[in-house]
Amino acid sequence: MVYAYAKLTVTNPDALAAYRDVAGEALARHGGKVESASAEFTVLDGTPDVPQVAALLSFPDKASATAWANDPELSDIHALRRSAGGSDIVLMA
Repeated sequence: MVYAYAKLTVTNPDALAAYRDVAGEALARHGGKVESASAEFTVLDGTPDVPQVAALLSFPDKASATAWANDPELSDIHALRRSAGGSDIVLMA
């Protein structure tokens, strides 16, 4: 199991709402799922750049995560997420 950290800065809430409607199915195509998502944070140490929204995603392995990120059939869904605002996703593997 590997995890990915997704950090979003929302400038288009409607696009984010539309993305949420399709994100789970898109993740599931490659064995992924949302483990946790939140818009409320408590800084435990340091001075991080706290996002507006963050999610912890899981995938069976690195290849599955990479396949999700690069799946040409999901390009419209990834574009929808990006149109919601700033979007950074980091694989922890």
